[in-house]
Amino acid sequence: MSDQEKAKWTIKDSVFTDLFSNSGYILQLYQSLHPEDHDVQESDLKTITLENIITDGIYNDLGFMKDDKIMVLVEAQSTWTVNIIIRALEYLVNSYHRYFFENDMDLYKSKKVEVPKPELYVIYSGERKARPTWISLSEEFFGGEKTAIDVTVQMIYDGREGDIINQYVTFTKVLNEQVKKYGRSRKAVKEAIRICKDKNILREYLEKRESEVVDIMMQLYDQEEIMRVHIQSERKDSGIMNVVQVLKGMGVSFSDIVNKIAEQFHLSPEKAEKEVRGYWN
Repeated sequence: MSDQEKAKWTIKDSVFTDLFSNSGYILQLYQSLHPEDHDVQESDLKTITLENIITDGIYNDLGFMKDDKIMVLVEAQSTWTVNIIIRALEYLVNSYHRYFFENDMDLYKSKKVEVPKPELYVIYSGERKARPTWISLSEEFFGGEKTAIDVTVQMIYDGREGDIINQYVTFTKVLNEQVKKYGRSRKAVKEAIRICKDKNILREYLEKRESEVVDIMMQLYDQEEIMRVHIQSERKDSGIMNVVQVLKGMGVSFSDIVNKIAEQFHLSPEKAEKEVRGYWN
């Protein structure tokens, strides 16, 4: 793979999923979220979900249980949107559904089921600006009005110096700096890894899985770019179809419509004629 090949635009998120596939790092994450719990052991934590779901983007979700009493759901994002709350709600409902199913809990029986306490977090690695520590469904979507359901998400920006959250966020910032210098290239990725190891940022992780990390970050096809091109293509096709249908309905001749399509969409006469024929009937 050449130095000019592009890294995924979602590099940081992919590292998140790979990093926390290791139970030892999940323990460090829990300890960062609950520094008061001095007795927690790695065996107390059970991963329930770790998903990298490609839809119109890449979502990076981590779910784990603490002694079947606490359900912790964490998402890493570099783009700010209050829609995070809706995603957290959806993720929570799906996680509860899976939990009830796997534990053979019948919600239609009279016996009250045991429900683990939910904790929802988002590790935000984008530009901080003036961002809140907590965001809620009622405040963001219903003007603070009390409704049948509410969801509160804790936003985490930097963590505490040296903890696993702080290291992850610092890694993303180092990476961004290198991308500004070298573009989305292998060189930028390798420089980011080198700098982080030198500064003891995710050093153990990067030393043990450096080649895997490079492979994760260096993918030939950038999903976000593919989606962008797809959307542009869909809009173009829709635009051509609409122009053809409108002009045909106005009685404009086939040849005149071909000329109009060629001019408006910057197509060759041959290509424009083929496009018009596709929508003529």
